[in-house]
Amino acid sequence: MSQALAHEDVIIRRGRRSGLPLIVAVHSRALGPAVGGCRLRRYDTWQHGLADALRLSEAMTYKAAVAGLDFGGGKSVIALDNDTALTPQLRETALEDLGELIASFQGSYRTGPDVGTGPEDMVVLRRFSPYAYCAPEGHGGTGNSGGPTATGVLAALRAGARHVFGDASCTGRTVVISGFGSVGSGIAAGLAAKGAHVVVSDLEASRKEAALASGYGWVEPGQALSAPADILVPAAVGGVLNDVTVPQITARLVVGPANNQLTEERVADALAERGIVWVPDYVASAGGIAYALSRESENYSHEAAQKRVEGIGDTVTRLLDLALSAGTTLLRAAQQIAERRLASSDLEAHAV
Repeated sequence: MSQALAHEDVIIRRGRRSGLPLIVAVHSRALGPAVGGCRLRRYDTWQHGLADALRLSEAMTYKAAVAGLDFGGGKSVIALDNDTALTPQLRETALEDLGELIASFQGSYRTGPDVGTGPEDMVVLRRFSPYAYCAPEGHGGTGNSGGPTATGVLAALRAGARHVFGDASCTGRTVVISGFGSVGSGIAAGLAAKGAHVVVSDLEASRKEAALASGYGWVEPGQALSAPADILVPAAVGGVLNDVTVPQITARLVVGPANNQLTEERVADALAERGIVWVPDYVASAGGIAYALSRESENYSHEAAQKRVEGIGDTVTRLLDLALSAGTTLLRAAQQIAERRLASSDLEAHAV
């Protein structure tokens, strides 16, 4: 994926209520309306928030395309500086500002929770536009997407384990999960139920007690990537796979929901050279968005939406077969599938 400006729309606006920088980046609508979460977080400069929106919206295009969704990629960011206190009032006015901006897209950009936002925040956005997914069920949404995201990661992990170890069950395998939030804890529970030896890590030291109470091992955050493991699950911050960390990884399979795990695309080659199978993050993490769109936009039943999420395992198997036959990485195989879908859509559009 290129960082050249291939985006269809990039809107930067100062919120008229909050005064905070608002950014909406739409990378592509080739397959359908753009979709991507709303991120509210601190940045050293708002330009860093813009870079985040550009990068993540492009990744969303690929995530939707590989997952077989008829949606494009977008992202919205509310950029908070390091000196401004995020009071409840400022939070609400910032969300109102963003809701107003999203409404101006008239459905061509749709959002949901991301870092710094949750289901309750979608209720505020829905005052202005119906296109805010994952609001609480009492407000017509599907609620927290952590469960479906974890389900999709587990499906991807089983497919990867079948390829690497010849056994999808992970029974007796040591799995290190870096990040013990709602998604990481769901992955841990699913693996433990299948007999895996689960070791977790989190920057929030308060989560150690809950992890130990659940019967999991614990490793300090700075040692998570180098800890002895069969499988490594990045489930927290991005940028964890780089020139420094890759030589330290002991796992043979890396698959997790953290966004932007690679600092650069060439790191995928470095992983492959070490014999480590890395499932692209935007493939493994597609369960949350696939479930929400299936239920809220396409009127799928819960069972049908869950089946779609479980299909992420089939996608990973397909990528493994393609990568093996082409002698390339899973990242490049995923890019090829996405680019074919996007090119096919462009051809159809020009033919009409």
